[in-house]
Amino acid sequence: MGKDFGVSRVLEPKGVVPVTAWRLDNSLEIADNEALVRLEKINVEWDSFQQICSSCGFNENRIRAKVLDIIEKRGKLHNPFTGTGGCFLGTVEKIGPKYGNPDLREGDRIYCLTSLCGVPIKINEIRKIDFNYGQLDVDGYGVIFQASPVCRADDGFRETYAMSALNEAGCLFTAKNMAEERSASNIVIIGRNACTSVIYASAVRQASPSVTVTAVIDENLRGDLTVEAIEKAVSPAIDNVIMTDLSDPTGAYGQLKEDGRCCGADFIIVAEDIYGAETLAVFMAKPSGCIYFTTVDNHYVIAQTVAEAMGKSVFMYLFDQYIADYPLFTMDVVRSAREVLDRLDDMYKVKGIPAAVTESRARSLDFSKAGRAGDFIYQSPVTARMVEEVLNIAKYDCNVIIQGETGTGKEKILSLIHENSERHGMPCIKINCATIHENLAESEFFGYEPGSFTGASATGKKGYFEMADNGILFLDEIGSLPFSMQSKLLRVLQENTFYRVGGTKQITVNVRVVAANNVPLRELVAAGTFREDLFYRLNICCIDVPPLRNRREDIICLAESFVKGWSKKYNVTRKLSAGALDVLYRYDWPGNVRELENVVHRLVISATGSTISASSTARILSESAGDDAFTVAVDLEERNRVDFHEIMERQEKQLIEYAIRKGGTTRKAADILGLPQTTFARKKLKYGL
Repeated sequence: MGKDFGVSRVLEPKGVVPVTAWRLDNSLEIADNEALVRLEKINVEWDSFQQICSSCGFNENRIRAKVLDIIEKRGKLHNPFTGTGGCFLGTVEKIGPKYGNPDLREGDRIYCLTSLCGVPIKINEIRKIDFNYGQLDVDGYGVIFQASPVCRADDGFRETYAMSALNEAGCLFTAKNMAEERSASNIVIIGRNACTSVIYASAVRQASPSVTVTAVIDENLRGDLTVEAIEKAVSPAIDNVIMTDLSDPTGAYGQLKEDGRCCGADFIIVAEDIYGAETLAVFMAKPSGCIYFTTVDNHYVIAQTVAEAMGKSVFMYLFDQYIADYPLFTMDVVRSAREVLDRLDDMYKVKGIPAAVTESRARSLDFSKAGRAGDFIYQSPVTARMVEEVLNIAKYDCNVIIQGETGTGKEKILSLIHENSERHGMPCIKINCATIHENLAESEFFGYEPGSFTGASATGKKGYFEMADNGILFLDEIGSLPFSMQSKLLRVLQENTFYRVGGTKQITVNVRVVAANNVPLRELVAAGTFREDLFYRLNICCIDVPPLRNRREDIICLAESFVKGWSKKYNVTRKLSAGALDVLYRYDWPGNVRELENVVHRLVISATGSTISASSTARILSESAGDDAFTVAVDLEERNRVDFHEIMERQEKQLIEYAIRKGGTTRKAADILGLPQTTFARKKLKYGL
């Protein structure tokens, strides 16, 4: 198969190549045809970087933990949700005798351009996260192979933008060739930031230095910078800069058309994955113009559909694969734009790209959510995979266990199973086992005959199993059932028959049981509080519903959905600001979806205007959590200054309120806080409590 590209490093599944393998051997003992590289910096593919950051609420410690977890589990940096990796910079420490590249020497500082999906790496520490470029400063090692494309690092360039450019190497070369072939004179670049736009602009200028280049960038990435400041920084690589809301393509194009800007472009490069960028590209292209998509995630298929719906003939092309000459061309591009890229890099260090959820990306996430199955709304790849599993399980008529923390939406999963099963037209009886009194459990589940015990109805009563016959019986908090009831439940599941309390006639039922519990039943079995044989009878299929903090992409679409729902109920107009969405993203949600809905409900009611702010969102959350530090952090981000005395009084009021709720009386509340009763009474009066 020619040069080695790491097949021997594949651990599972065997028989596949490294880039598609689930796990690689990342041990540092190299083979004769491998080389060991000490890593300095990793450039994470932008879609992967955004997915990791958003799923971690842009919290640096969580991002570090997430990346290290991926590498520990997979032996490589291969994001399973985006299917992408990145590239790295490092110094060659050891070369095997049969490596086969005479130009590579120990001590060389190199960029490895092989996707990190196919390169074994081991990271000891992530020292710094650069949100501007999607890069990580690391301490670790990587293993490269004979076929791994590498190029020497040029000390004349800054690694930040050099790595960004090399990550686009194949696309840059193709963009230049296409601009040349089409003799394009009016080129538009829809870039994810100013740096990306400059790199592509410099590439197409290799084809024609006199070409007019316009960069279209999402306005929410501007931060505190003015358009004029950005235009000055990117000149002369880019002639015009347009900042607009890419998630609103019709509105953006309407404004551009009204201003007479950028309509009828010869050639458009789409390097941004916000939904709407692809539609704006179709709008801006002239008839028979050309659109080039740098990744699949830039929504090539949607653009085709939009063009067809408009009756507009546009030529569309997708990115190309890596070719050996690409790094040389890319370094020439970087060299030609070095002055501009240095200026931009300096600007980033001072201002930076907002490391948070921008309004456009939030709207993009909402628009592009993975799906809506029944009432179950989701965006996260984690949730999408779970829903796919649920829909598959639904069609098999077996018992199911649903596990997850309180408020994660276990009943929504039940609804999905019921609606997509053969029993969808039959009863779905939902029972909370924790609310059933132990003495009444048997009669509740199996019913009773007339006069079977004191207080029994004269006509008798059907139990839950009879009520659910031919349908589904949902047993929530099944772990709270007493041992005696667990034994009887096991018998019914085994034989599908039972006797009513006080009855002599055997009753046969056909019931599918779905059980749910907050604590995994396996843990209760280990603790001796749940029957092992009942667990195995129920555990044909088990669905784990992840907590909201582990599927943060869902927060955006859920919050937007809840706002729309409560706004409609109260006949008001409310929307969440980008700052409010960011606050919701960063919160840990111990109460999960139920807590999120409650918070959004309160925000809709308490808002005095149409837009819900970050500070009001943080305040509601801090009241729920009893932690004012979250509000203070948001206030500082928004205003750069806070009123110390106001915050301390707010905290004191919360403590007084808590003590009153906890103690019930002034004396007990004062004891809880260790205050004299008279002092507590004065403070209570001060706050009107």
